[in-house]
Amino acid sequence: VHAEPTTFGLKMALYYMEFGRDRERLLRAVENISYGKLSGAVGTYSNISPMVEDYVCEKFGLKPEPVATQVIQRDRHAEYLGVLAVCAGSLDKLATELRHLQRTEVRETEEPFQKGQKGSSAMPHKRNPILSERVSGLSRVIKANMNVALDNMTLWHERDISHSSAERVIIPDSTLALDYIIHRMIFILENLRVYPEAMRENMERTGGLYYSQALLLALVERGMSREEAYAAVQGIAMRVWNREGGLKELALKDPAISGRMTEKEIESVFSLEPYLKNIAYIYKRAGLE
Repeated sequence: VHAEPTTFGLKMALYYMEFGRDRERLLRAVENISYGKLSGAVGTYSNISPMVEDYVCEKFGLKPEPVATQVIQRDRHAEYLGVLAVCAGSLDKLATELRHLQRTEVRETEEPFQKGQKGSSAMPHKRNPILSERVSGLSRVIKANMNVALDNMTLWHERDISHSSAERVIIPDSTLALDYIIHRMIFILENLRVYPEAMRENMERTGGLYYSQALLLALVERGMSREEAYAAVQGIAMRVWNREGGLKELALKDPAISGRMTEKEIESVFSLEPYLKNIAYIYKRAGLE
């Protein structure tokens, strides 16, 4: 059910900001996993000098792990895999939004569809959002691998080998999968088709119901209790759902509403301006001006 008007640009700005946070998380995670160790079988330097560790780590651009056992502790790896999962979650979130926007009854956006491409092997008319679906599917693998990374944190004493076999799968798979779906999403966004007219048509499908809160507040400002105003607006809103007319039309005819507001006052409620007036402010605050 429609809520209130927003803009497609603001919708995309939300993802821009989230992806910016993901980038910061990823940089921190890479920093926190960039440690090495050459401190012997249980981390005591029994047969090697700490200076060797310092030298080798410096050559590889790593920092020496301050305290280690036979291995660097796996909380570092769990954080890294966790951040990959969060990044995948953000991409899945956008992919799911785009998939919904491409539904037949919505069709406000459409991911690129190449000449000769097949949306379905059985139904030639189909233009399914297969790229976005692929992003969603692979994001599930990355998110699931995070659980394995958390389990890998628990090692027996100075180290058992249970984590090793799992890490050989989850670390390269998650890293490569995230890289892949990032590039898929870049391709989708660079070639995304946006249909503003469909957005306008969809807004009008509900007969102006999205103005219900504005009408309710206008009645409260003119002395009606919130409960009375809610009941009055809900009453005509339910009639709109029954296709008895639009919200403005029914508001003008309703004695409870027209008894509190003039025709001009009712007309003034049905304006998009209040919903859009602060969009530029939000862009500026987000650094998108």
